[in-house]
Amino acid sequence: MAEPAEWPARIESLLGEVQDVYSGCDLVTAGMIEAIRPADAGWRVDLRIGYPCGSHAETLARLAQAHLAEALPGTAVRVEAHMALGAPPPDTTRQAVPGVGRILAVASGKGGVGKSTTAVNLALALAADGARVGLLDADIYGPSQPRMLGHVGSGPQAGADGRLPPVARYGLRTMSVGYLVDEDQPVIWRGPMVTQTLNQLLRQTDWGGVDYLIIDLPPGTGDVQLSLSQQVPLSGALIVTTPQDIALLDARKALRMFERVAVPVLGLIENMSTHVCSNCGHEEAIFGAGGGARMAAQYAVPFLGSLPLDLRIREQTDRGRPTVVAEPDGALARAYHEIARRASARLVAGAAPASFPTIRILED
Repeated sequence: MAEPAEWPARIESLLGEVQDVYSGCDLVTAGMIEAIRPADAGWRVDLRIGYPCGSHAETLARLAQAHLAEALPGTAVRVEAHMALGAPPPDTTRQAVPGVGRILAVASGKGGVGKSTTAVNLALALAADGARVGLLDADIYGPSQPRMLGHVGSGPQAGADGRLPPVARYGLRTMSVGYLVDEDQPVIWRGPMVTQTLNQLLRQTDWGGVDYLIIDLPPGTGDVQLSLSQQVPLSGALIVTTPQDIALLDARKALRMFERVAVPVLGLIENMSTHVCSNCGHEEAIFGAGGGARMAAQYAVPFLGSLPLDLRIREQTDRGRPTVVAEPDGALARAYHEIARRASARLVAGAAPASFPTIRILED
């Protein structure tokens, strides 16, 4: 039988055998152990989860407690878990955005792969899991987020300080040039005007302390992507593609661009992976199978998950109620939640050790 002073180390060692499905790390490596202390003639473990996780906090606590109970029969151990979203590590090379924590860019090499639909649903999934989330529509020429979010009426008006209040939609704080111009009015600007406008929308919006800002980038690897990568402290990028070779060819270019400007690629998302016939239920990979996973393996980046080609996703965004809002308990919404958790967990798992909490051994 271990001596009392040895119990915390023993418990910590056992927690190192428990895997967190989203970060891909054990609880010790992921820095989730906040405290181990005597309690109620036994022991209490406090877990701190550093990414938006919703009900997964309870699931992870039960998993850890069951493992400890099996390994330490006859010893009372209670595990509690809570979400605590810390600030990102400081970036000394790029100017911070006021009122914004981590910034995630959602990108694609080409248009038509469902990038904007993916971006808005991932933002909504993070918010539903407990984070404060902003969404910036960076596609100046073809802004789509106002329509996807069902915005009607006039756009925001700058305050006395010149800052724009974000438009609140479904718990998100959003901004888009689409709020400021008529929907059918073309934006006929040269590249420098586009990047200047985007920088103003980003830095003059009163984001109000969001934990995450999702930036829905335009397709390609042009001025907007380059300017943001060089001037904004991006925490990471998510690449959206479809399985066919042409889309993957362009997705590779987007991935390599972020590598060259030292922005970590958090992973690859394969959209329109398979189609299920609404009449007969037959499932078919009409754009090819496994292309996203193969590309992720080739470039040694995580494959965050796949999303189907489903009529409901298109209908819901066209009606201004994205899938995570329209069917929050459905299988499609769960797929977005899984991807959002994997992406945000990678930010924590990849953080510098100093950003993790120090394990406290408390004696009552």
